[in-house]
Amino acid sequence: MEVIAFLICFPFAAALVLSMMKQHGKPRKYFIFASCIAIVAAVLYFSAGALISGKNTAYLTDARALDTGILVGEFAMMALVIYFGFKFKKHYVSLLSIAQTALIAWVDLSGPETEGSHIVADKLTVIMCLIIGVVGTLICVYAVGYMKDYHAHHTEFRDRRAFFFAMLFVFLGAMFGLVFSSSLTWIYFFWEITSLCSFLLIGYNRTEQAIRNSFQALWMNLLGGLGFAVAIAYCEKQLHVTELEKMVTAAVGKPEFLIPVVLLAFAGLTKSAQMPFSGWLLGAMVAPTPTSALLHSATMVKAGVYLLVRLAPALAGNMAGTMVTTVGGFTFFVTSLLAISQSDGKKVLAYSTISNLGLITACAGVGRHEAVWAGVLLMMFHAVSKSLMFLSVGAVENNTGSRNIEDMHGLVVRLPELAFVMIIGIAGMFLAPFGMLISKWAALKAFVDSKSALLVVFLVFGSASTLFYWTKWLGKLVAMIHNSERLPNTTKGSEWFSLVSQSFIMVALCISFPIVSSGLVEPFLSDMFHDKVPAVISSGNTHIMLMMLCMIMILPLAVRFLTFGKKKKVVMSYMGGVNSGDDRTFVNSFGQKEDMYLANWYMEDYFGEKKLLKPSLVLSSAAIVVLMIIVIGGAVS
Repeated sequence: MEVIAFLICFPFAAALVLSMMKQHGKPRKYFIFASCIAIVAAVLYFSAGALISGKNTAYLTDARALDTGILVGEFAMMALVIYFGFKFKKHYVSLLSIAQTALIAWVDLSGPETEGSHIVADKLTVIMCLIIGVVGTLICVYAVGYMKDYHAHHTEFRDRRAFFFAMLFVFLGAMFGLVFSSSLTWIYFFWEITSLCSFLLIGYNRTEQAIRNSFQALWMNLLGGLGFAVAIAYCEKQLHVTELEKMVTAAVGKPEFLIPVVLLAFAGLTKSAQMPFSGWLLGAMVAPTPTSALLHSATMVKAGVYLLVRLAPALAGNMAGTMVTTVGGFTFFVTSLLAISQSDGKKVLAYSTISNLGLITACAGVGRHEAVWAGVLLMMFHAVSKSLMFLSVGAVENNTGSRNIEDMHGLVVRLPELAFVMIIGIAGMFLAPFGMLISKWAALKAFVDSKSALLVVFLVFGSASTLFYWTKWLGKLVAMIHNSERLPNTTKGSEWFSLVSQSFIMVALCISFPIVSSGLVEPFLSDMFHDKVPAVISSGNTHIMLMMLCMIMILPLAVRFLTFGKKKKVVMSYMGGVNSGDDRTFVNSFGQKEDMYLANWYMEDYFGEKKLLKPSLVLSSAAIVVLMIIVIGGAVS
């Protein structure tokens, strides 16, 4: 219990210290590094102990003093939201915050005290702790060097790094609290902290666009928070259940439990930026890159899919599950198409994140053990790969002044180290034998077994779109232009440490994929479904994966060996005219000199935001409203 308390409380304490360290210098840098080391050490110690014992543990059956403290904290957050709402004349966020806080206060202060476990640790907790503690702290380490360059390039923004680093650590503490909590009220408390942190970090620059986008994120997540609060009130007053796990277990096959299940699922959809709530995550791109990386990989959106995975058994075979699978599958498909039309690297990553979260959401909604297995593995691979990609794009932007994919042409020559890291990140998203592809195969099998033709269509065509936009980006990185000059690499040491570490984690996760499945994911599924879960990956598939991994490592070495010592032969490209000798200009049939530029096709006329975004938001909104009415109406009647 002591290490769990440390993981929850220490990041908040570190954030308090960082908020008071206004000077930009080595003391703050070393304090951040030391804090990250302490968190990683605690996470590894907790994970090792949990794996060795092999048991799920519950703590704090009586925590009345802490419950009172959490209620005070909820009022403090409400006061802060009201302050910002009146300051920027966004009164609707104040009303949403007042409504849900008043509801939670009424539940806590009325009626008899109910006892139950407030803290629970199981295999999914271990997985989430590793994601938060390792990936999250590596993002914090990266941010030390990145924010120095960021403010050097953006002198128009006020330097508020003390606040920025404090918020990063508050985010980590809130996520630890969320995944360890079993009490619905405690989960809600940490859930709302993450909403407030995202609001403050997105608005870091205090520009008009940043403020507008931060309030968009706040009201959408407060709307989900209101659904969460109503679910808590219904569970405690009507069903007399205060713990998430007990609620899920009792909800299987019982219609009266569908009301809190569908409300919690709605909260999960908003937090994980599923359509029509995807706008807040796209708007978060105005924030500095470490914010984007943290939101997309280790925190915030992972809280949404984490809750949906917890709800998975209660979603199987009912209309609440249908709502989740429909919205998740539709989001996966549409945002994959939208990503094709984007050339801004961060926006491609944003749509890719929403797309992959949609697939995880659909897996949770199916509620079958193969689908949940795929969803959990997708969470792990997506966290590492997407963090690596966001941080790489941030480093490229600091070096070149652009994050446009078209400006990354020939990056393998100009910035080879960063290009190599980005190639690993892209490979982790869609190439075999990396786990994203294998998890999609498991998801496809689960969708077929569930006899959902619509989900199969969404997955097949969405995956094809995913292949298209990742291949375009990868092609840009490795394209070679003659006479390309290598650029000076200004990436800081802390940034390199984070990038290289995550690259190794990506490869290590691929190698240890079967071990992670058998040692963590499958035992969690057995506990969740109260049944022995058969192995999803056969030994034959494991051998094929290892062979593919070996080939990935051997082929580059073999090519280098076969070409060693041979003279390089430069072959000019054909350009529809006489090549001028630099592969960049040619003389056309009229004797005129023309420039050549090789660009990707983004199909904006087919898949652009103007074509797809608004109709998709309308359709997804209608689906959620109609299906929630059906679920709640059926449960009430």
